[in-house]
Amino acid sequence: MASQTRQPRGIPAGGEFAASANAEPGISLTTGTGAWPAVGYEEHPWETDPDRGASRRQRLLARGPYESAVAPEIAALDPIIDSRTQALAEAATVEMVRFDAELGRDTTPFAALLLRSESASSSQIENLTAGARKIALAQLGDASSKNASLIASNVRALQAAIDLSEDLSVENIAVMHHALLNASDENIAGEYRDAQNWIRGNSPHTAEFVPPHPDRVMPAVEDLVVFMQRDDIPALTQAAIAHAQFETIHPFADGNGRTGRAIVSALLRAKGVTENVTVPVSSGLLTDTRLYFDALGAYREGDIQPIVERFAESAVRAVDNGRQLAADIKTVEASYRERLASGPSSVRKVLDLIPREPALTADMVAEHTGASLATAYRAVERLEEARVLASAGKIRGTRVWVAPDIIAALDAFADRAGRRNRHR
Repeated sequence: MASQTRQPRGIPAGGEFAASANAEPGISLTTGTGAWPAVGYEEHPWETDPDRGASRRQRLLARGPYESAVAPEIAALDPIIDSRTQALAEAATVEMVRFDAELGRDTTPFAALLLRSESASSSQIENLTAGARKIALAQLGDASSKNASLIASNVRALQAAIDLSEDLSVENIAVMHHALLNASDENIAGEYRDAQNWIRGNSPHTAEFVPPHPDRVMPAVEDLVVFMQRDDIPALTQAAIAHAQFETIHPFADGNGRTGRAIVSALLRAKGVTENVTVPVSSGLLTDTRLYFDALGAYREGDIQPIVERFAESAVRAVDNGRQLAADIKTVEASYRERLASGPSSVRKVLDLIPREPALTADMVAEHTGASLATAYRAVERLEEARVLASAGKIRGTRVWVAPDIIAALDAFADRAGRRNRHR
């Protein structure tokens, strides 16, 4: 299909950008490749005793002060990337715009499918995996799979991010995080952290990375929000850097990775790259998670090019995978129409709902079609006879059906994203 003639905000006419940074007194910031400042470090006292089960060596390593990162202020910085990376990012952006236009002209409800796929892929980066069937059932309240429930919460967080994309504020980032964790840990959901955290290791002394001290979290997030609200930076470059800065700040006690990747989708929507669907960029990041994590490490050292390259390459892979998913769904829909060519209109109306909701109840069918509950049950029974739907038992006393062919297409999407080298 031909691409829609749309120019997202932030696609440059060409050229590079200058950068400057002012280091805070007492904090040394080094400059990495491309004149982007690396994180600084500062010392803090450590007064927490190590775990009782820790070894003597671990106890010795956990003594004394520790160093936490100081995220550089980036609100006024202009990213410099080389011409090759800039061309790669521009090409990826054009592909995303074209993909969004292709599916936006189609009557099939791909938005919900791609939103679910992005949420599942983002969760899988955090080693939270579940099949499409379990995820769909979890969205209806099935609590039998903890992972599926967490992924279902990520769907809600991503939807919140898209809904709030026109106002990316400190408060709305907390709203996204609340949607993510409210069902699993309401005590920290939507709350910026007030304690030191770290990535891997038994203490900040042995950690792989120690994010900023809690006193620095809010100023750093406020600075990041100003950076995200600018309209003079190429959209994908801006999204990649904003994500890396967010992960560096690590402003929440948990759920930072999933929230940070939801912010990417929100930024792409805010900058006009997408208008109709969510590009499942996380499915591309899954191709090689080590490259993704290494790119985040390079960003902290002052090199922005790897993270921009990684997001550009991942966006192109995601579009390819998304196009295959769209083709699979269209094939399924054609099969549905063939099976139900002579069926009543009440049954055919349900076919519009099934790709959007691959697990459903008779109440959902009644609401979608405007029919009575009795008519909805008859329609579901007819769809079950045609092998469009299959019974999935009950959730909280309510009968549930799933669409096996749609579930299979979603699992195939996940399998294609999962053909990767998962190093970490």
